[in-house]
Amino acid sequence: MSMPIMTKATAVWLVDNTTISFKQIADFCGLHELEVQGIADGDVAAGVKGFDPVTNNQLTAEEIALAEKNPAHRLRLKFNAAAQGEEKRRGPRYTPLSKRQDRPNAILWLVKFHPELADSQIARLVGTTKPTITSIRERTHWNISNMEPVDPVALGLCKQTELDAAVQKAAAKKAAEGTAMSDDERRKLLSTEQSLSGDAEPRIPTAIEGLETFTLSDGPDEDDRRGAGLDADSLFNLPADGGDDEDEDDSR
Repeated sequence: MSMPIMTKATAVWLVDNTTISFKQIADFCGLHELEVQGIADGDVAAGVKGFDPVTNNQLTAEEIALAEKNPAHRLRLKFNAAAQGEEKRRGPRYTPLSKRQDRPNAILWLVKFHPELADSQIARLVGTTKPTITSIRERTHWNISNMEPVDPVALGLCKQTELDAAVQKAAAKKAAEGTAMSDDERRKLLSTEQSLSGDAEPRIPTAIEGLETFTLSDGPDEDDRRGAGLDADSLFNLPADGGDDEDEDDSR
């Protein structure tokens, strides 16, 4: 269902100038019924000036009269031939002013950890332009020395589902092109859900690193064979009657 322009201002005007029910206004303006009730109580949209849908060619007076007489009647947006065929404006997504300084760090993170993403995908994810992405990718950005890679999801510039969808699309494109990928690239192309659900790769404990080439066997090794004929006396080279010599020296 098409929505009127300036929905909240239109709802303010309908609440102030008609007896249409809150539910009818909520359905027409795409709002919640409690939100319309808050407008009537003055808790919501305080200071918003009402937008007349009749004079602005969105509703007819007859349609409003029908809705006032019948609470079950659903308001219909007036047909506007001038609005037909209009498409949503295409371009980079809007980024709030408070987060725009974080975009270069997010771009650097995407370029570093997901080099398979196209510039157009990065532009849609963080709301930037291709020249900026190119300058960061080629490390010619004026502030590249002070930039650090930060996950755009952690910065709130995009959702994890959006990032995963872009990565999967890049993976499908590489598979279609038949481009050989390294193990590191395959791991980067996994979505978050796939990487978390996979088995952990076994790792050698730090205490025994470097000993992985040794094997244990049941038979005697070379050291055991060499030490088989040794006894304690021959090992320490002790004299047979050393105690008697010591006593003789003491008596003198």
